[in-house]
Amino acid sequence: MQLVFSDAQYWEDFLPLTFTRPVAEMRCGILTFSERWQKILENTEVSYFTENYLQNKFRNPEEKESLFLVTNFLPTENVIQQIKDLKQGEALVYEDELVAARINMKDFSLNQIEKMTDIKEELTFFKKPTDLFTYNHKAIDFDFELLTKDRISQELSSTNGFLGDKKDLFIEEGAQIEFSTLNTKTGKIYIGKNAEVMEGCNLRGPISLGEDSKFNLGAKIYGATTVGPHCKVGGEVNNIIIFGYSSKGHDGFLGNSVVGEWCNFGADTNSSNLKNNYGHVKLWNYRTKAFEETGLQFAGLIMGDHSKTAINTQLNTGTVVGVASNIFKEGFPPNLVESFSWGGFKDDERFKLDKAYEVAERAMARRKVALTDEDKAILKYVFDTY
Repeated sequence: MQLVFSDAQYWEDFLPLTFTRPVAEMRCGILTFSERWQKILENTEVSYFTENYLQNKFRNPEEKESLFLVTNFLPTENVIQQIKDLKQGEALVYEDELVAARINMKDFSLNQIEKMTDIKEELTFFKKPTDLFTYNHKAIDFDFELLTKDRISQELSSTNGFLGDKKDLFIEEGAQIEFSTLNTKTGKIYIGKNAEVMEGCNLRGPISLGEDSKFNLGAKIYGATTVGPHCKVGGEVNNIIIFGYSSKGHDGFLGNSVVGEWCNFGADTNSSNLKNNYGHVKLWNYRTKAFEETGLQFAGLIMGDHSKTAINTQLNTGTVVGVASNIFKEGFPPNLVESFSWGGFKDDERFKLDKAYEVAERAMARRKVALTDEDKAILKYVFDTY
């Protein structure tokens, strides 16, 4: 059956991370939401119900019977079975929001639903960017069990120091770890296929290091941290998520943050995650067009795809950076850096679109990935609209 991953009402709440992707393609834990549900439901026939300008890249649903699913939550075993047992015209509702339905996309309408069942259990639901790092430890635990059940980890080299239970460490084929310390007493550690933990790193779980990614020499990694595929991370990080294909390769601190794809942090970039007065942090909300209380004491950076910082960049607590921004001026940039900012400060000129394409093409070519016409159209839409 076709899986239709719906953004429902959440797409705008996850900006700037969703400027360039549906909600289902965000990463939290070890997997993206899309990858998690494909694994849970053992189904890779995926389409998306998302913003019109994203549909050229992310496949439209076919007009046939489908499982319509809101992806941004962690299900229990009971809820998974309820989803699998849905019949045509039936739906599941959580806190007055539809999360799953068996419907025909040919005549798409929620009026097709004849029976709604409330989910009574408490679920971990991700409703805003800060939820991704706040509940990342739960997502890592969930994905770790999903991916490693009945499988055997590669052996940890004897050059390393280890604390904890080996059942909470999983090393995929081709991964390299030498002369580092790994501590699973505080959470599970997952090292992806062909990933590398260079000498002198200190890892304190829960941590996920994605396929072909690296922790550079001497990195200090506190959980709960997720680094997606094809990334480089060095310096000190604490409770961050990097979706993939981004580099924070040098010294500098990043904490309680979410970073998109194709981003790069210049050497000694530092981001504050705690205010000097220890108060709650506000973050820019694209829906309300205002800074909103997060209720969190620790919140650092939310950064959209293709954005960059120069060496020695200093970012304030609760900074939101849009898509394809280039931050290089002296001093602290504002807490909202707009998409395509050339400099990082309010009223700076905009990064020219053709130049943004050039930079993206060069950065992506280093990972042997092409910038497609669909990618360019998405960037152009963000440039013209936001």
